[in-house]
Amino acid sequence: MGDIIDGKAVAATVTAEVARRVEGIVAQGVRPGLAVVVVGDHEPSRIYVRHKMRGCERVGIRSAVHALPASVTQEEVLAVVERLNADPEVHGILVQLPLPPGLGTRTILHAIDPHKDVDGFHPVNMGQVATGRPPLAPCTPKGVMRLLREYEVPIRGAHAVVVGRSRVVGRPMAALLLAADATVTICHRHTDDTAAHTARADILVVAVGVPELVRGSWVREGAVVIDVGISRSSSGRLVGDVCFAEVQPRARLITPVPGGVGPMTIAMLLENTCVLAERLRGLPPWPPLGSPA
Repeated sequence: MGDIIDGKAVAATVTAEVARRVEGIVAQGVRPGLAVVVVGDHEPSRIYVRHKMRGCERVGIRSAVHALPASVTQEEVLAVVERLNADPEVHGILVQLPLPPGLGTRTILHAIDPHKDVDGFHPVNMGQVATGRPPLAPCTPKGVMRLLREYEVPIRGAHAVVVGRSRVVGRPMAALLLAADATVTICHRHTDDTAAHTARADILVVAVGVPELVRGSWVREGAVVIDVGISRSSSGRLVGDVCFAEVQPRARLITPVPGGVGPMTIAMLLENTCVLAERLRGLPPWPPLGSPA
């Protein structure tokens, strides 16, 4: 029976580290600032934004929500982004996804100053992730790497399989694992016999948004399983992309849904905001979070 990876506990550790980091930045005359742009009335987005704002409040980051109606034009959204790009008190900018139909997600994300791109989705920042030297990484993959480190999961030389190739999780996740010297396989909708690949994984990361896609027979004994997905089942339960009941008996470590990767995403958003504040203000960087000071 696999042990549970407690994302809430690790996120609390990271949040405490970030609070100390914010204190150090404030002592040098700067308060990190995060701006979130949310468009329309997508209720899950509103919930996510509230969680992010509470996280900012807990650690002392200045935050502001720029709520726009669903009827807003792309030009109006871009104007807000440009205003935030020029605001010296804003160090991180986040556009909450998904955007309403009719708005060009790629165009809007690419308009964010890469030096303020707290999510790490700008092509400049994604390119740095791909080359293995990112100043910051997208929040969810970065959170997964922190979980692996906290639970002392050997990555160098391990066979890591990432199911899903999205720009938000799958691709940067694979790049971070590769930079940590794992041997990486990426599976996607056109992969022939995905289960044959996942069954060979030492580390399995699943991020496809398909409820309980990965079954027990897909996972080898002793694997470390990271479930990034979260959906509602037909009965209304929150479930991940992994069938927890079948996979836990086979795994060595496994993330639950909820309470696994989700809390880490917000913790890494706070950390990334500090990184950007330090870079934009020319402050000396803090030692990497989780490493000896």
